[in-house]
Amino acid sequence: MNAASRPVQPAEARDAERDAGHKAVLEAPDIRRALTRIAHEILERTKGGADVVLLGIQTRGVTLARRLAARLEEVEGRPVPWGSLDVTMYRDDLRMRPARALGRTDLPPEGVDDRIVVLVDDVLFSGRTVRAALDALNDLGRPRAVQLAILVDRGHRELPIRADYVGKNLPTSMRETVRVLLAENDERDAVLLGPAAPGDTRGGAPDGEASHSDRKSAQ
Repeated sequence: MNAASRPVQPAEARDAERDAGHKAVLEAPDIRRALTRIAHEILERTKGGADVVLLGIQTRGVTLARRLAARLEEVEGRPVPWGSLDVTMYRDDLRMRPARALGRTDLPPEGVDDRIVVLVDDVLFSGRTVRAALDALNDLGRPRAVQLAILVDRGHRELPIRADYVGKNLPTSMRETVRVLLAENDERDAVLLGPAAPGDTRGGAPDGEASHSDRKSAQ
């Protein structure tokens, strides 16, 4: 059977094939506990979180920001503004990568001026996505302070960037990939660690950031 006549593999089958050999280092209860702890740390560090705005970096960072906002509201009894931030046009590898679809930047009505903005993402790797997020945020306003909340820090930084809140520090080699699955995006909560694809020395993604089923494999 040639490539043209080969049946298209369903997305679920492709995901299962790709995740073969990966092990779960975090499951749903672990992720839930990590986010609860991060929420309490944010409240403690920001003295109650009255001026906090959460901005999730597309894609799974947005899901995590939404969950963090819900946990903060449970503790404080009031809504915490949150939104999404797309960094596509601010990435330093735009000229080296195929064109990618733009995501959505959606700020809450409160905006970001004179607020404590907490950037939220799933995996911190080289730091280049966070640098792009800082550039994007600079075009949106002038926060009083910017902090970073990360579900998984896998190391191998290429820029002097450090997270303020970390769900789990996960030592990895460059021959491994880290995949974060979230029920809203992937129908399952888990963090998977496994071998990179043959010939891939960047942890599963050419830009050095953590990969997902949609765009990135080791951020």
